[in-house]
Amino acid sequence: MQLPLLSRYSATTMANDSWESKAKAKREAILEAIPKEWRIETPPVEQRIDVTGEFIQRYLADREVEITETTADEIVKHTVAGLWTAEEVTRAFCHRAALAHQLLDDYYAENKKPIGPLHGLPVSLKDQFHVKDVETTMGYVGWIGTFEGKTGTGKEKVFESEMVKELRNSGAVLYCKTSVPHTLMSGETINNIVGFTHNPKNRQLTCGGSSGGEGALIGLRGSPVGFGTDIGGSIRIPAAFNGLYGIRPSSGRMPYEGMANSMDGQNTVLSVVGPLATSVSSLRLVMKALLAQKPWLHDPFVHELPWRHEQEKEILELTGAIGDASKVGRLSFGVFKTDGIVTPHPPVRRAVDIVVKALQDLGHEVIEWKPPPHNAILDEGMKTWVFDGGVDVKAAFALSGEPMADQVKLYENLDKEFTASEIAATNVKIRQLKKEYMEYWNSTQESTSTGRPVDAIIMPLAPFPAARPKKYVYYGYSTWVNVLDYTSVVVPVTNVDKSVDKADEGYTPLDDRDKEIYESYDPEIYDGAHVSLQLVGRRLQEEKMLAIAEYVGKAIGN
Repeated sequence: MQLPLLSRYSATTMANDSWESKAKAKREAILEAIPKEWRIETPPVEQRIDVTGEFIQRYLADREVEITETTADEIVKHTVAGLWTAEEVTRAFCHRAALAHQLLDDYYAENKKPIGPLHGLPVSLKDQFHVKDVETTMGYVGWIGTFEGKTGTGKEKVFESEMVKELRNSGAVLYCKTSVPHTLMSGETINNIVGFTHNPKNRQLTCGGSSGGEGALIGLRGSPVGFGTDIGGSIRIPAAFNGLYGIRPSSGRMPYEGMANSMDGQNTVLSVVGPLATSVSSLRLVMKALLAQKPWLHDPFVHELPWRHEQEKEILELTGAIGDASKVGRLSFGVFKTDGIVTPHPPVRRAVDIVVKALQDLGHEVIEWKPPPHNAILDEGMKTWVFDGGVDVKAAFALSGEPMADQVKLYENLDKEFTASEIAATNVKIRQLKKEYMEYWNSTQESTSTGRPVDAIIMPLAPFPAARPKKYVYYGYSTWVNVLDYTSVVVPVTNVDKSVDKADEGYTPLDDRDKEIYESYDPEIYDGAHVSLQLVGRRLQEEKMLAIAEYVGKAIGN
């Protein structure tokens, strides 16, 4: 697995070194951090496509397998009770993630109580979080040995992102950071330091991006829960491609203060932070722990919204999970099989059918989702990511002279910065689009039998189960959620079966882009890959959407 380890800060290269030598030195430092007894011979892709499950287990002790294949919420039950020590849990995950970070349990031994609700829980972080004494490169060679490309600031060794502080206060063990695509603006994870990060379930495919290292690591069970960020799908894409649950909260729900970023200051469509894990209960655990820290006191963009149990309770009562049987009712879902711009691959369409049937069999209502066309939403959203004409990312590449990966070459060819008037016009248009979509959602109350508008939308997260390298050419299924600032949770549904998910014959593509995505599907290549969907809710409905996602996951057998 090509995942950078949590290594201590060090400026190991001279300013006049070539970008190649700087990247090489960083790669070697990462490898050197792995104990020799943990190093393995990686088989070629053609010899071993799937490196999850039994393959990775053969290198671990039985106890390590038990620990690393336990969900985050169950791990915490063991650590806060003193049944597992934070050290043995972290060592197990360090081994599985090929990490060499040693931690002790002095606090519990002395105080006979846990530090906080996440005591002893290993948590991995996308290489966008600042952790004291730990380098953040965000995939840029020019950031090696600096603080976000700057030297002499004094922040290199001491500065921490707000969420990092809150995770520490909760008792979490921060033990590794994971790879990202340079610029962060890609659904594939590639940079000139680590290289291309493959999907562990099917190494012919990408692990997703930009939180791709998180997706790959958690998919391999090298971490029980981790955090990524999402401005166009960057939490949900890796979650979907690696068979995980992941939530894109609305902006202002989770603390983002002090994170490294691209195009910082672009506030029209904000990047948000959220967790990825193997279960909804793990996502809920870490979000509740962070909100208990009252992040709105330290991040001016966070809403003062403590965890709202009443939103969860409403869903649990409706589905009969708790409470009086007389309150059991039904949920209403909108199903959005295609956005009319790009047609999803056969296994994605089958996943939609699986979820719809399971919910209908349980007595819930599913109606066709017929929203305002998404084209305008996508067009306006795309403008926000190029407001500065690529000035920020070009400057980051110029620090070392490294080349841009093909996946982000868009920024190389930009030459126009938007004016203040043009940005204002985009903001006005997006506000109008949000209002139009909001009223459409309200209007679905007239089409449901529940007396409520649709509770959630069932739809693809991407047109493919996972992208093939250099073939992620359409982000419309994920980015509209960011533009409208809705809550979205990814739910793993099934796996590609080449005997069932055959390629469409005689399909007439809608346009050249649709044709390119249609032709990228090959059942032989995709066989066994994870297939996931997203459940989309309205703005700031995190508690409700996690409860619905957990219910849907159980309904389909996950």
